[in-house]
Amino acid sequence: MSAVPEHLNTPQPVTFYRPDYNIKTPEMRSPEYIQMSTAAAITLGLVPGVMHRTACTHCLNLLMTYPEGCRANCTYCGLARHREEARDYADRNFIRVDWPTVRVDEMLEKVVAGYDKGQFERMCISMITHPNSDHDTRVILKRWMEVAPHIPVSILSNPTTMTREDLVELKELGADIFTVALDAVTPEIFERTRGKTVQSPHRWEKYWQAIEWAAEIYGPEKFGAHLICGMGETEQEILEVCQKIKDMGGHNHMFAFFPEKGSMMDDWDAVPQDQWRRVQLGRFLIDYAGGNVRDMRFDEYGRVEDFGYPQTELEDIISSGKPFQTSGCPGKDDEEVSACNRPYGDSSPSDIRSFPFALNKQDMEIVRRQMKLQELACE
Repeated sequence: MSAVPEHLNTPQPVTFYRPDYNIKTPEMRSPEYIQMSTAAAITLGLVPGVMHRTACTHCLNLLMTYPEGCRANCTYCGLARHREEARDYADRNFIRVDWPTVRVDEMLEKVVAGYDKGQFERMCISMITHPNSDHDTRVILKRWMEVAPHIPVSILSNPTTMTREDLVELKELGADIFTVALDAVTPEIFERTRGKTVQSPHRWEKYWQAIEWAAEIYGPEKFGAHLICGMGETEQEILEVCQKIKDMGGHNHMFAFFPEKGSMMDDWDAVPQDQWRRVQLGRFLIDYAGGNVRDMRFDEYGRVEDFGYPQTELEDIISSGKPFQTSGCPGKDDEEVSACNRPYGDSSPSDIRSFPFALNKQDMEIVRRQMKLQELACE
């Protein structure tokens, strides 16, 4: 397995390799097997390869896996049920990248042996809609806590199959943070993309119920919601949901919509750059800088015109670059910077939407230009 050389801080293409053990068989199912992001597999030395300008991910992102696949049918997801005839389930792409399948034993051995070189600040188990996912998530969580309790665990849940007691049990077993992939931020978009309309089992009310349970059971700063920007909502609508989550005591984990190959929305455009940058900044102000959507001003199209924030302080926050880094569960040192940096999970390295590393001067120049696209178009 190749180590990541120091010179990779200079721009270069992303190259991913897929080993022979990534061939799927009906026996490869959780909890004996687990999928992990390509970035995590590279960090653990399970897959040779390099990533643009970053040597690792600081979160070990795991994904439950079953040959029969996810039973949901979300229109933007590469794991959706409608793809059953397209390709072997566990061989499908998810948030842009491949997710190699490995034995849980092998994964744990690598973690205990320190193959990540101390860079993992968090582990996250992502559930899917499957009858065994709840039980098997608990099995893997138990095993993790036996060997690596020093690395905190997040649960990316599947509210559709869960009860309140499930949330309580996961916390008792050692889960540190509980998150809900709400994704769609209005009832109408939720229904169109992952509800009855597309023959999918998810329900808007059930997802919000899970968020309310998480707020009660896990407490402030220990729960959050995943939100996708660019599925037809306005900037005002998504930032109002950010404010609601913040008011409940949680955090918002933002994703830029990227058309997943093979999904029912693969003909949609990626979220416009200017829209995305304004939403990123608004989300950061709400979550970490005392901003409030009620103080913001929006135009007739729901676009942010004024962030309702002191200009000098706003400029300092923009210049820090932090609002434009990947948003997710926190790490050890800085709660404003996500341990779950998900390298290139919502864009290619040639057009970075969520930066998996601290931005340099050139990055900030690009971000500032992108934020002014609307202004320039009106001149």
